[in-house]
Order: sequence, then C-alpha cells, then structure tokens
Amino acid sequence: MSNTSATQTPANSRSRVMLASLVGTTIEFYDFYVYATAAVLVFPHLFFPPGNETTALLASFAIFGAAMIARPLGAVFFGHLGDKVGRKTTLIYALLTMGIATFLIGLLPTYHAIGWFAPLMLVILRLAQGFAIGGEWSGAALVATENAPAGKRALFGTFPQLGAPLGFIIANGLFLIVAAALPSDNPSRPSEAFLDWGWRIPFLFSAVMVIIGLWIRLNLVESTTFSKAVSAGKVVKLPLGEVVRKNWRELILGTFYMLATYVLFYLMTTFSLSYGRAPIEPGPGQLSGLGYSYNNFVLMLIIGVVFFGIFTLLSGPWADKLGRRKTLILVTLGIIIFSLLWVPLLNMGFVGVMAWLILGFSLMGMTFGPMGALLPELFPTNVRYTGSGISYNVSSILGAAVAPFIAVWLWGMGDGSPFLVGIYLASMAVITLLALIVGKETKNIDIDR
Repeated sequence: MSNTSATQTPANSRSRVMLASLVGTTIEFYDFYVYATAAVLVFPHLFFPPGNETTALLASFAIFGAAMIARPLGAVFFGHLGDKVGRKTTLIYALLTMGIATFLIGLLPTYHAIGWFAPLMLVILRLAQGFAIGGEWSGAALVATENAPAGKRALFGTFPQLGAPLGFIIANGLFLIVAAALPSDNPSRPSEAFLDWGWRIPFLFSAVMVIIGLWIRLNLVESTTFSKAVSAGKVVKLPLGEVVRKNWRELILGTFYMLATYVLFYLMTTFSLSYGRAPIEPGPGQLSGLGYSYNNFVLMLIIGVVFFGIFTLLSGPWADKLGRRKTLILVTLGIIIFSLLWVPLLNMGFVGVMAWLILGFSLMGMTFGPMGALLPELFPTNVRYTGSGISYNVSSILGAAVAPFIAVWLWGMGDGSPFLVGIYLASMAVITLLALIVGKETKNIDIDR
C-alpha cells in the first residue's frame, strides 16, 4: 500500500481495531505455544538421540530459546518496514512467515528417519518462528494504541496482549483433544500413535488459522497516526539508526520493563508443564516433580490461563486510571512476593498447585496487559514500530530465551525442589522494579508526536 493511499483511507472502526490486533496475535501465539508444548511433550522423544531424558529436554529447550535470538532481528526487519511503509502490510508479512514455518514443522521427519538433519531443520524453522513474532507483536500493539480513543490506550493495548492467553488455550486445548483421542498408558510419555503422527495435527492446523487472520488483516486500513507522520514528512530513511541515536534510553528501559514479564510467562507455561508432569519418584536421568498426567496438568494450566486473560483485560482500565508506571510497580512487587511462595504453595497438594497457577497467571495478566500501551508510548511515531519491537524482543533473549533452560538447571541444583527457580524469578523482578522506578509515566503523552 502506498503512502499516498494510506493518507486517504478512512479510520479503522473500534471493533475492527480490536479484532485485527486480537486475532493476529492469537494466531502468532498459538503457533508459538504449539512449539512450546511439543518442546516438552514430543521433541525430546523424536528429534534427539535416545538416552538421558533430562539432556534431551534441555536440548529441546535450547532450540525453543533459539527463536528468542531471532526475535530482535525480526523486530529490526519488520520494524523498518512498519516505520517506512506502514503497519498493515508489515503485519501481513509477519503472519505469513509464522504460519508457513509452523506448518512446515508439522511435516518434518524425525531423528530416527534422517538423523541430525531433523534437529537442524527444526532449529531453522524455529528461528523463522522467532523472526516472525519479532515483527508481529509491536505492529499489533501499534494498531491498537494508535487507533485508540483518548484516555483508553491501555485498554485498547490489552487486546493484542489477550492473544497470548487465547493462543495458549487453543494450542493446548487442541493438543489435549489429540492426546485424549490417542491415550497413553504411561503418564510421563505420550502414546506411540501420538508420537508417530498425532503431534503433527496442531502444527498443520495453523494453516487454517493463518487464512482467517489474513482475511481479517487485509480489511484493515492504515492508522491515522502513521498517515499523519507520512503527510508531515516525518518518515525517516533508517528507523534503526534514528531510534538508537535519539531514544537509546527508552530502548534500555523498555527492555528491562519486560524482563520480569517474560521470565514469569515462560516459567508458568513451559517450565511448569515439565515440573507438573515429572514423576514424584524419579528414575535414572529424571528430576522429581508433581507427578500429574499430561491431560490433567494441561487442564489445570488452562484454568490458570483463563485468569491470565481476565486480568489482562482488567489491567487496561487500571493502567488508564492509575498510570502505567504505578500499576506495574505494584504488580512487580506482587511477583516478588509470589516468587517466595512457590515451595509452600506447591507442598499443599492439588489446592496449593491450583493456587500457584492461578496466582502466577493472574500476575502475568496484570504485568503483560499494560505493556501493549507502555512500550509504544515510549517512542515517537516515526520509530515506534522499531523501538517498541526491539525493546520487547531483546528482553525475550534476557528473559524468555534462557528462562526454561535456567529453570531446569536450577531445578536440578535443588534436587527436584523449585525453590531456586522462584528465587530466579524474584531476582529478575527486582531488576524490572528498578527500571520502573527510574522510568517516567507515559499515560498522558501525545501518541501522534
């Protein structure tokens, strides 16, 4: 779409903005979670040499983390496009990249068929997933916030964030249906039919979701804020150089604002699935855990993620009323307290485990929701896609890329106790808290600047 046509298109309706920002991120997060679930459930059995289960799990998590390294590269590439040619076109490219990579993972041969080429191809496609999501989130957040009515940017900014819990529920719900249709006699290992072909279904289903997402986004028009920047001649030749030179402080602050969010997010989803399914009495090469079957623990996770979605939506009005900074300082203090309660809660049986999941995911919603407005508000229009994308995705390296790997290592260091994993979360939350204290409130900034 040309810059000229962008300035002549009508504004997006509120319902169109909400739907376009929500559906796109739901699909992107669905694709991401399908891999995260398979990284725990399937890939250690199929894409690595048989032997030590903990080693295979760590290798699977390492590939999971590789996508986080590609995310800043995707943020730079798609950010450049988004700040030069517009938000709509860029979001379509990001969605296509993610969908194709996810679909192809569902077609991959395993280690038993082609040896080390299997994990190599898995790494390549995983990098493509990370590259795509590096450009997806910031574009969706900009569509929401740049089209939001006055005083409701944080509320509108929660809609792309809501894609995370919705994508999780759809991805894990589909895995759960497939696992129930192909039951296993061993609660710590999927059935042979599931490992043979059942796991591929959620990956291949991604094609259907991408088609729906493309149809919705093709009906989107460019944001008025970006169109104004084009008309005023504010579009810069190299957004990356501009944002590094003029907004380096905001880049650093935005990165650390997201740190606790990322660590909490991946501990409550990826690590918790490993810990929840690990046997109470471990065998050779295993770590002790809660001993739940896959089906039961995923149902528990989905209940927790419902609270993630609820508190994501609630966080928007709170951040619009109290301000982004004050809201997030209070929530981050809550994360620190929660981190120190892991062992007492997890030792209380089913009730304690559910309380742990509900508390963790509720805090996740409250810290993740306001980020949809806060990070875009840090940057001016002509570098907003690049700046918010870099902050969001560089933080993924510091937080999400290493969180599952560090968590498994600390889990082993604690002889099966998650105590050190909780301390790790608390320490990351302290860093985020310090960044929020140093930062400034963005509630009243001019989004058209």
